[in-house]
Amino acid sequence: MFNIGDKIVYPMHGAGTIDSIEEKNILGESQAYYIIKMPGEVKVMVPTNRAEQIGVRNVIGKEEAEKVISILGEDETEMAQNWNKRYRDNMEKMKSGSIYEVADVVRNLSFKQKEKGLSTGEKKMLSNAKQILVSELVLAEHATQDEVEELIDNKINLSFTEYRTPHDQIDLNTSVVNKFIPFDDENN
Repeated sequence: MFNIGDKIVYPMHGAGTIDSIEEKNILGESQAYYIIKMPGEVKVMVPTNRAEQIGVRNVIGKEEAEKVISILGEDETEMAQNWNKRYRDNMEKMKSGSIYEVADVVRNLSFKQKEKGLSTGEKKMLSNAKQILVSELVLAEHATQDEVEELIDNKINLSFTEYRTPHDQIDLNTSVVNKFIPFDDENN
């Protein structure tokens, strides 16, 4: 059970705040609904008796937000080469309601976009996944949308450079590890 003022996530829509709980009569059936205020002044109604069943959950905390950001800094996970299969797999991740799966979709599709571009459907999916990710991190990090978008873009750009730049093009003078570390080799 959620309360007015709770910050929650509605899968496939993003994060918002429970604005009120109202009794509504829809198609002759009266039931209670969470009225969720989403970014962009959008309001969504979710039946209170089905909220958890459809995946409504509390917004992640600071510690989980750090894990999400770290996912953006990893190498992409393996994806199907066939765009149709890849689209279905990514849609399943987004429907799961897991912010970690959504972060995986954002990172993977961002890498794919940088490497060779995306189909129109995947561009839209990337935009939706990023909006979902941003909406939750804004509430988890108590930050602005612009700050979170910049953080996500920077993290993805750094990880793309780290994992996709050919090693012969990496400038060792500017890399993170630029000192020779001698090994203790007692056998010589």
